[in-house]
Amino acid sequence: MHPNTDLAIDVEGLQKYFGDKHVVKDLSLQVRRGEIVGFLGPNGSGKTTAIRMMCGLLTPDGGSGSCLGYDIATQSDAIKREVGYMTQRFSYWEDLSIRENLEFVARIYELDNAHAIVEEALDNLGLASRAHQLAKTLSGGWKQRLALAACMLRKPRLLLLDEPTAGVDPSARRDFWDELHSLAAQGVSVLISTHYMDEAERCHSLAYIAYGNLLAKGKAQDIIAEQSLITYSVFGGELTSLSECLKRYEGVEQTVIFGQSLHVSGKEERALLHALHSACDTRFEYRKIATSLEDVFIYIMKHSTDNFGGGDEH
Repeated sequence: MHPNTDLAIDVEGLQKYFGDKHVVKDLSLQVRRGEIVGFLGPNGSGKTTAIRMMCGLLTPDGGSGSCLGYDIATQSDAIKREVGYMTQRFSYWEDLSIRENLEFVARIYELDNAHAIVEEALDNLGLASRAHQLAKTLSGGWKQRLALAACMLRKPRLLLLDEPTAGVDPSARRDFWDELHSLAAQGVSVLISTHYMDEAERCHSLAYIAYGNLLAKGKAQDIIAEQSLITYSVFGGELTSLSECLKRYEGVEQTVIFGQSLHVSGKEERALLHALHSACDTRFEYRKIATSLEDVFIYIMKHSTDNFGGGDEH
C-alpha cells in the first residue's frame, strides 16, 4: 500500500555543497498529486542537483523531505521504483527500433507481462505506427516521445523531467505538453525544468531558482503580481540607444528589447512616464502593457546575487 499523502514531493531546507560551492541553499518545495510544477532558472542555478536530491538520487547535505511518501534520505530505492526520470539527453539505443528499445527497458525493470505493457505504451504515446523504426532515424520530437514512453513503462506516480524539450521543434513541444496534461489529469505529478516561457505558462505552478536560492514560487499570475512591476512597450527608432538612455532615469528598473519593441519596467508609473516622455522623441511610440512572466523573471534574475562563482550546472 502506498503511503497516504496528497503531496508527491515535500522537501524542506535542502542543502548541497560541491567542494566550496554551495549549489542548493535551503530549498523548500511541494508538488501536489496531479500537479505540473515548472522548475525554472538559468544554467548553473542548481536545478538538476535539486531534482536529483528530491528523488533520492543524490544525498542532501542538509534538510529533509519525502517523495511519494518515502524519505528521500533513507528510502531512495522505493522512490526509484515509482518515479520516471527523463533527462535532456535520453540514452536510447540507436540500432534498436522503438519497440525493441521499450522491450529492453521493460526487461531491465523486470516487468511482469512486459509485452502487453510495451504495446500499451506504444498506443498511448502514438508510437505504434513507428514501432519498427530505428531510434537513430527519429527526429527530436519522436525521440522525446520514445523517452517519455520508456519513463511511463512502470506507470510512475511522479515524473521528473529535466529540460526534456530542449532542441525540439514547437509543434512537437505542444504535443508533448498535451500528453503531460493528460497524464496530470490521471493523477500523475510532474516536476519539469524548462527555459521556455510558453511552457512555464502551461504549468499549474512555478518555482524559480537562481544561484542555488529559490527566489519565487506559486502560480504564474501570483508571481507576476508580487513583483508589482509596471511595463510600457516602446516601438520605433533606435531601441538600443533608447534603452541605454532610459536606464539613467530614476524609476526605470529595467529595459529589455523584445524583437521590434522595448519593454520598460518600473515600480512607479509617474516616474516611468516622466522617463519615457523625456527620452522618447517623435520617432517613438509607447503604450502600457501587461507585465509578462519573462519580464518578471529577468527582473528577479537581475536582482539576485551570484555568490558561488558560476560554473557548470550540477
